[in-house]
Amino acid sequence: MSVSRRREERLLDAGETELVKRSHHPELDAKDKALPDLIRLLRERRDRARDVSRRQRRELRGKAAPSGANPASDNSGTREKAALLAAAVKRVSKEHERRRIADARGRTVSGARRALALKRAAGNPADGRPSSRTANEGMNPVPNERNAPSGAVNQEGQEIAMRRGGGPR
Repeated sequence: MSVSRRREERLLDAGETELVKRSHHPELDAKDKALPDLIRLLRERRDRARDVSRRQRRELRGKAAPSGANPASDNSGTREKAALLAAAVKRVSKEHERRRIADARGRTVSGARRALALKRAAGNPADGRPSSRTANEGMNPVPNERNAPSGAVNQEGQEIAMRRGGGPR
């Protein structure tokens, strides 16, 4: 749900209002290198508002003693404040991630262009190869010295297997 600027200014103090303003569109789109600092500050404020809201809720239920002069009567404003700050953190984090991905994509593209330029500078690797794929005389058979001539050893083992199996098939 969108919240008007007037409502934001009513719920937040001056420092928080400035931080949340920096998380909106025109200020966020500027080339700002301080996004991690903005995220850190917004998270600190959000965590503090969340903790105060939880403490107030415990006071309302009677689980905790009142921390101020007057006991908490409602925590809806603090809850809304925490939600506003959480939305600001989400916006800034999303923008930071978008910029990180765009930067990584740019580095990948520049690396690919550099690799292509190196490949083109190296020339055609097939320039020094012969035009046909066959060598001079082709492949020559290499006899295996360990086998007996004419497969006599293999034939003897086959005869035993044939007897065991009930004869030739």
